[in-house]
Amino acid sequence: MSSNIMNAIVTTSRDPNKSNTLLAEQTAATLGIPFVQRQNSSLDELRDQYEVTCILVAKNNALTLETPDGELFFHPNMSHLRVKNLRKDQPDNMAKAMGLKEGMRVLDCTLGFGADAIVASFVTGVRGRVVGLEASPLIAAVTAHGLASFSRENEAMTAAMRRIEVVNADALTYLQAQPDNAFDIVYFDPMFRHPLMQSENMNPLRYAAEHAPVSAAMITEARRVAHSRVVLKETSKSTEFARLGFPEIAGGKYSPVHYGVWRKASSSVAMSSR
Repeated sequence: MSSNIMNAIVTTSRDPNKSNTLLAEQTAATLGIPFVQRQNSSLDELRDQYEVTCILVAKNNALTLETPDGELFFHPNMSHLRVKNLRKDQPDNMAKAMGLKEGMRVLDCTLGFGADAIVASFVTGVRGRVVGLEASPLIAAVTAHGLASFSRENEAMTAAMRRIEVVNADALTYLQAQPDNAFDIVYFDPMFRHPLMQSENMNPLRYAAEHAPVSAAMITEARRVAHSRVVLKETSKSTEFARLGFPEIAGGKYSPVHYGVWRKASSSVAMSSR
């Protein structure tokens, strides 16, 4: 669904304030899709009138994506608990698989709502850099605004969100444009080939997200771009690790999610000298 960006409009709540109207207008202009005055119309009525499937709604100073399968909105989700645990010096399986350290440069090729990117940004800190690629322009819009405006009582968590750079781009195209060793870590967390469970809460994301699997060409480019490691997140019994040539599997013994790790032989340390 993400490839058909023109099959969407932007609107507001029924009684918007000036900031929500401005957010809607700016989002529509950025995406190149129509901004529609809500008036008193329901979302279903707008779908029928404008013959679209997805509607971005600016309300409460946030962006929500309304899909036929439900509502999609930004929230840091489990990253809040993971950051809290890291602050207590408790391990994080993803951070360990990446070998994350302060000052690292991380490219997240499958940003989604950015939970993993938030954790990476927290660990890499103010001297680090985290770039998140999101192929779906609609999801990218929701996530970019959320990362820039969502606040937590935890200042470190909020700062980690603000540092993430969101780029609406196809991962392969972006990787091909990067020089060798441009990032320390290149990370993939695609839609699982075999989801762990059929959760209704995930249906709106599945509707709008990019479903194409990670390709061998992406991994080839990722190995060139990564100074240290390429990491793939998948279900623990996934055959994707073998298909894409990941020689090392990391993760908790009883965890349903594991990480494929490829380390660059020429890199003796996990972090560049910057």
